[in-house]
Amino acid sequence: MQKTAGIHHITAMVNDAQRNIDFYSGVLGLRLVKKTINFDRPEVYHLYFGNETGQPGTVITFFPWAKQLKGRIGLGQVGVTSYIIPTGSINFWENRLRKFGIEYTSSNRFGERYLKFTDPDGLQLELTERDEGPINTWNFGGVQAEYAIKGFGGAVLFSARPHKTTDVLENILGMEYIGQEDEFLRFKSEGHLGNTIDIQLNPSVRGLMGAGTVHHIAWRAKDEEDQLRWRSLLQDKGYYPTEIRDRNYFKAVYFHEEGGILFEIATDPPGFSVDEPVAALGKKLMLPSWLESKREEFEETLPPVEVRVLEGDK
Repeated sequence: MQKTAGIHHITAMVNDAQRNIDFYSGVLGLRLVKKTINFDRPEVYHLYFGNETGQPGTVITFFPWAKQLKGRIGLGQVGVTSYIIPTGSINFWENRLRKFGIEYTSSNRFGERYLKFTDPDGLQLELTERDEGPINTWNFGGVQAEYAIKGFGGAVLFSARPHKTTDVLENILGMEYIGQEDEFLRFKSEGHLGNTIDIQLNPSVRGLMGAGTVHHIAWRAKDEEDQLRWRSLLQDKGYYPTEIRDRNYFKAVYFHEEGGILFEIATDPPGFSVDEPVAALGKKLMLPSWLESKREEFEETLPPVEVRVLEGDK
């Protein structure tokens, strides 16, 4: 059967674009690999952060819109986004979070230690050490490559119907069930990044979409042919996938699984260097060809933002 390598990207909603950049680039050291717009709502930025090249499995994306209401993390959502850091770097990250006044807690799950904290909009994040996954060669501010976040470790899903979500993970996406520990079920995919998915079983409040919540989680398809096979399988299984949508840096198909979480299947190619060289990623506002004629309008109405080294790292 077909098997996804793991998470392609995770997309969330926040209020302030500059604050978002300051946290994910300034504090966490991720690279802003693409500054574009929400193709469905072009008055809103779409910001992508990842490793040096924006490799699938490293990229978190945001729709920052000041006017949107605060959301609530709960059932029917991705509850926690997990990142992996190099083995031996957890003390560095504890010190870094303290330096920037970010409160964190420490917990253990399936033999791994996690540092748990939230971003300025309330998104729940965690860091854990793993040997697997390529080193992130990007250096920024106070985060050197030897400590840099490699990419996603995985995610914790808050499903309203865990057994239905389990069925999608195993029988559509081809993940392996690892086991249960306390209130968590664990599943694993074959890739080295974004390969560990936990479903939390304990009851939770119903999630409300808005700032500080994850909009969707995307799974990797090798190419467009692979994606078409998944779309056909979803239709055969009684799901209702969308048509294939061109997101410029990948092709996307969306569907709601029965636990209420919006899933996407996204192609690995063409990637983020399709419209600008790797050395220049994230520096300029990039627009799809069909919106290029409105560049002046967008540049006047979108708030000015910049990637900057924070005061604590100067």
